[in-house]
Amino acid sequence: MFTAPQLRVGPALAHNRLAVFPIFRDASASAPYRLSGDALADGTAVVEEVHEGGSVPNLAVENRGDSLVLFLEGEELRGAKQNRVLNTSVLLPAKVKTVLPVSCVEQGRWRYTSKHFTSSGMHSSSKMRSVLKKSVNSSTLSGGGHTSDQHEVWGEVTRQMAACKTESVTSAMADCYDAHAEVLKEHVESIPYAAGATGLAVVVGGKLVAVDVFDAPETCAKVWSRLLTGVTMDAVESTESATPDPVAVTEALGTFAGGPWESVKAVAAGEEYRGDIAGKWHGSVLALDGAMVHGSLVLAG
Repeated sequence: MFTAPQLRVGPALAHNRLAVFPIFRDASASAPYRLSGDALADGTAVVEEVHEGGSVPNLAVENRGDSLVLFLEGEELRGAKQNRVLNTSVLLPAKVKTVLPVSCVEQGRWRYTSKHFTSSGMHSSSKMRSVLKKSVNSSTLSGGGHTSDQHEVWGEVTRQMAACKTESVTSAMADCYDAHAEVLKEHVESIPYAAGATGLAVVVGGKLVAVDVFDAPETCAKVWSRLLTGVTMDAVESTESATPDPVAVTEALGTFAGGPWESVKAVAAGEEYRGDIAGKWHGSVLALDGAMVHGSLVLAG
């Protein structure tokens, strides 16, 4: 079992209908990994279709470097035959090739625009992550691997575009984000990373919708803006004001220690745990040698 860190909640940072509580841990010691965005940018990590014909729920990934590479659940990869999002967080060992479990977020394209995928710098909304984590939890806990319900994912892309009043020729989640680029930029700039934070808890329209905790401030600082893009899309369609409640956040953080969690086979390095908790949260934890690397909770839909 993993060791849950001691966590505390900082003062809320808010803009319009979005509020973010930075989360701090008393001690941190980052695992020796690089983030996927950095590795993809310099070619240390390469992601492409599993073969020329492609496979919607799978991508081939190679780590050509000497360090672990961390891919995060919900991050968007663009290119190749269609855009995808990661179904789970993955720690990819050095000099290893494997298969990434993914979901398509561009239903209307099945043709190459590039050989390799790039990081979009965007992240799935909490509602999309809830769809993903619900089905992936169900699959992994029944021994079926990190498979999502692809039809529900496409349905969420369609629902989000309608709610955000955007259109896309290829039904691409990316087009919804691109249409709201100025709003995303405004929120990211208005809610800057809180120095020393190792995680964040997000309130949209009065509801605590997502919690992400990492092993070190350096990781959180790098992914903070990306995570905000997803929850800003939640805020775009919300009609309620954010009402920050630190008590709710503290209670949610207790879930990491209290669970219940079940061990499942990780995609690559480390140990993975999953749970649908108290009828409220879909949760997962990726750990390395018993230490949490990425723990996340999303509000059950």
